[in-house]
Amino acid sequence: MHAIEAAQILAAGAAAGAINALVGSGTLVTFPVLLALGYPPVVANASNTVGLVPGSFAAAYGYRAEVAAQRRLLLPLGAAAVAGAIGGALLLLVLPEATFGAVVPVLISLALVLIILQPWIVRALRRRTAGGPRPVGPALIGAVFAAGVYGGYFGAALGVLLLGVLGILVSPNLQQVNGLKNIIAGLANTVAAVVFVAAGVVEWLPALLIALGSVAGGMLGARYGRRLPDAALRAVIVAVGLTAVIRMVA
Repeated sequence: MHAIEAAQILAAGAAAGAINALVGSGTLVTFPVLLALGYPPVVANASNTVGLVPGSFAAAYGYRAEVAAQRRLLLPLGAAAVAGAIGGALLLLVLPEATFGAVVPVLISLALVLIILQPWIVRALRRRTAGGPRPVGPALIGAVFAAGVYGGYFGAALGVLLLGVLGILVSPNLQQVNGLKNIIAGLANTVAAVVFVAAGVVEWLPALLIALGSVAGGMLGARYGRRLPDAALRAVIVAVGLTAVIRMVA
């Protein structure tokens, strides 16, 4: 790997860590970079997942005060996300690579739609804050499990999905949702990463570079990211995601 390529991956990891702390779609930055550098889609996805795990927990640490208010939900929702992520990661490994290549553009496109719609999701969350938290029920567990399956297979915009699910079915304030989202997404990514490591489909150098960048980006994103214009951040993610879709279908 050339120094320029290493710098690109490190920078992408930092950007992804910051984005994951805010909106949860950092994969749309790192995954296209790995594809552009010639890594096969499944290897790129697995290495990306491993690399982004430390950044997820760095972001969660940055939101530790908000998470404390939702501690009662960590065990049931974490367990649901872990179970789903195991299933999603195994699907990635047992299905043909051609399936992944066909499905991922659709998943990225779905993620981009969710990101574009995020302002409406956020406004909906804010309208629900006065209702207070809801009890854990089958709908919430099932929705988080399904999000975990998605995250284990391909994690782009997992955080956006969780943001919507937790806001609709839990209804805390937006910052508490974001903190809880970071932990649940981190757990799902960790389990998927363990499966990928055991299967031997991880390229360790790019994974390490992404990890180093994502930790720095996650901490900075949690601390300063709310000062960034949402529209500018969303535009960058959409541009990168569209590039990935065009590259994979061309």
